[in-house]
Amino acid sequence: MVDDIAGLRRILMDYRTIAMVGLSADWVRPSNFAAKYLIEHGYTVIPVNPRYEEILGQKSYKSLRDIPVPVDVVDVFRKTADVMPIAEDAIAIGAKVLWQQIGVLNYEAAAKAEAAGLENVMDRCMKIEHGRLYGGLNWVGVNTKVISAKRPRSLAY
Repeated sequence: MVDDIAGLRRILMDYRTIAMVGLSADWVRPSNFAAKYLIEHGYTVIPVNPRYEEILGQKSYKSLRDIPVPVDVVDVFRKTADVMPIAEDAIAIGAKVLWQQIGVLNYEAAAKAEAAGLENVMDRCMKIEHGRLYGGLNWVGVNTKVISAKRPRSLAY
């Protein structure tokens, strides 16, 4: 499981195409806010939600297996019990990372993904981690637990 600053930075820098499973079109939902933030910071976000045709101007797919382009990160905005089939689909499409959002902790799905060669992040938000590791959160007084007199060598956008 990737849980260190260097590993999270590497994932946020190297992987730019994100399939968000459970992304909502409702602007007040955390998934919508996170997707909008990531799009504004240069990521390609692919919505995966069978309830919608389009979210944030992007075509929404019914499942991961329907996406016609390569996916780097599968970001899961679903309850813990729903993660195993998502992990199996992430493996099938050749994703590089299975990212389980805050409060989502399916250890069996994580182990299966890791056994298939995927990196795994659990109980973290991509938007929060991006802001924490690339300088956005500390500007408003949040303790990011990143202590450095230097800016990161590269920004993720």
